[in-house]
Amino acid sequence: MKTVSGALILFFIMAAGLTAQNGGRQIELKEVIDGAFRQSSYVGEMRSMPDGEHYTAMNRERSMILKYSYRTGLPVDTIFDAKKARECGFDTFDGYEIAASGHRILIRRETEQLYRRSSKARVFDYDVRRNYVKSMTDGDEKIMIPTFSPDGRMCAFVKGNNIWIRKFDFDTEVQVTRDGELNRVLNGVTDWVYEEEFSVTRLMAWSPDSEVLAFVRSDESAVPTFSMAMYGDSTYPTATSFKYPKPGEANSTVSVHAYIVQTRETKPLQVPAEGDFYIPRIDFTSNSDQLAVMTLNRNQNVFNMYYVNPRSGVSRLILREENRRYFDSDFISTISFNRNGFIRLSETDGYTHIYMHSPTGTVQRQVTKGPWDVTRLHGYDESTRTVYYESAEESPLRRSVYKIDEKGVKTRLSKSDGTNSATFSSSFAYYLGRHSSISSPLTVTLYETKTGNAVRTLIDNAALRTKLAEYSFGRKEFTTIVTASGVELNGWVLKPQGMEAGKRYPLLMIQYSGPNSQQATDGFGFDWEYYLSARGFVVACFDGRGTGARGEEFRKCTYMKMGELESRDQAEAARELAKLPFVDGKRMAIWGWSFGGYNTLMAMSTGNGTFAAGIAVAPPTDWRFYDTVYTERFMRTPKENKAGYDATSPILLADRLRGKLLLVHGTADDNVHFTQSIIYAEALVQAGKQFEMQFYKDRNHGIGGGKTRLHLYTRMAEFLFNNL
Repeated sequence: MKTVSGALILFFIMAAGLTAQNGGRQIELKEVIDGAFRQSSYVGEMRSMPDGEHYTAMNRERSMILKYSYRTGLPVDTIFDAKKARECGFDTFDGYEIAASGHRILIRRETEQLYRRSSKARVFDYDVRRNYVKSMTDGDEKIMIPTFSPDGRMCAFVKGNNIWIRKFDFDTEVQVTRDGELNRVLNGVTDWVYEEEFSVTRLMAWSPDSEVLAFVRSDESAVPTFSMAMYGDSTYPTATSFKYPKPGEANSTVSVHAYIVQTRETKPLQVPAEGDFYIPRIDFTSNSDQLAVMTLNRNQNVFNMYYVNPRSGVSRLILREENRRYFDSDFISTISFNRNGFIRLSETDGYTHIYMHSPTGTVQRQVTKGPWDVTRLHGYDESTRTVYYESAEESPLRRSVYKIDEKGVKTRLSKSDGTNSATFSSSFAYYLGRHSSISSPLTVTLYETKTGNAVRTLIDNAALRTKLAEYSFGRKEFTTIVTASGVELNGWVLKPQGMEAGKRYPLLMIQYSGPNSQQATDGFGFDWEYYLSARGFVVACFDGRGTGARGEEFRKCTYMKMGELESRDQAEAARELAKLPFVDGKRMAIWGWSFGGYNTLMAMSTGNGTFAAGIAVAPPTDWRFYDTVYTERFMRTPKENKAGYDATSPILLADRLRGKLLLVHGTADDNVHFTQSIIYAEALVQAGKQFEMQFYKDRNHGIGGGKTRLHLYTRMAEFLFNNL
């Protein structure tokens, strides 16, 4: 441990798993981009079956669905075989869904990706008992969100923005809605902004008795349309248009409806939400008379959950939570219903913790407590009254997996320090434990939950460990910095290999910095920072204010001024690093993608020349141009917070930009539109600021495909070499 100017504390993490070999091979950028050092992480599907002792998975050829034993890892049965099923006109498939009864399986083929999470596909019904395959629809149309009824005798799905139901017993198709229309009305599925910001594509739910199908209708007629050019290979580009609400503009108008299967009657359900609001989730409790409708007001600081009777339409407010800044919408998906009520995450005491509620919504007990955050709620085992979760209890840098019983007795399940996560079987009898650290690639081990004994190791990344031992590279050192603003930040520093005494090296700050994100964690990652380090760069990463696992106040102190404190923290952290004897304070750069690209522009505009260069990839350049849900959650509308929008706009700060800039964007980015970089570039031109720009034709927010990634990283590396 050593101190520099009383502000910088370095403590070294010994590389137990990875040892940099002096005189080994040098890391090449193409190897990094091509994935030569990417850790293996895929163990297959392992979809837990209801008994919790078995799971299903497709074979490598994607022609069969097999049933496996958790304990042995061996197949015990064939659930579906495309080559043996009757009337099966295909050999391979993309995915599947098994009904709770086990009697029917939906088989997906020709899957077509729409946006980040949504897709449509040709779907086939496989009758297990008859070993027979039949198309789900009367035609060859691709459909969305096929959803089995709990009894497995029906399946609801969406085609043409309308809901249909396939009744297997009668081999008939019933149309539930008729007003669905592209860019106007959606039934059951979600619009672009719900999908992107609430991570939801399905707003449709069956009652436990399979007698009612509830769904959300979204009318996006008033939402402004965004169009972007797709250049393709033709003489004339085409235009892709979709509804994209920007801050202060109209959102989709949402309403809840119930379809009664027996009478074929559809009725609207009155939810007592006022003004402009969102419905991010609907779900039935274990009671068919209780449809849980969850709402957020437009400012997203008031969350309500109502129980609505789908037949009578009577609603009751069960849960209400208000926040002086905003309610974390990720908590909505954590609400899990059981016979004794429900369990959920909340930060009402200033940290994210687990709460158990009675059927009427009353808090029965706070399951976890302390000055640390629960980062994931795995679930509640009703048979043993045990809760399973992950948390940052030991350190914001690390994650561990725990269980806690009804008496509050807590047991740590994960075996090693670092980053741990888990996937439990449906009965919680087994779990897949994933572990990595900053010095050790991922291992995936199956454990028996009750005894804690390892059953078998599925992934050990031994080949990667052997490969890395052949190379020469430095090691990341965890760092705590106290900035000039008096804020303690967690991070790591990667020094150049073979450093010479008395020599100063250029510095690159790597960051994302977005709300509730984390980049500096004790988990394995091997990206282009090692390539840069091998070529004489100091690379550093710090999580500034607004990032996660340090409580609500640290996470939400950026409210209404998103970008101001985040960029200040990066500049001040860099200035502290410049006090180190091996860092050249005149040759410092900052880089980021998406929010990280935005924060790069902000730091270069407000950092008083701290950074000599910067690279911004796919950056928002003014929050007025981004979407309603994300932006208004943190900034409210431009009308309510004009000063905040102005102060955090790189476009309005263009004349203050200092340093060499490389601006990068894909022209088909449906998330952060290419328009944002075009408008920012014009602002720089009018401010007399020279800069470099790299665009990629028809590439989305991820800027991938073909040789694109290698071109991008080569371009960025050369920019750094040339300017630092």
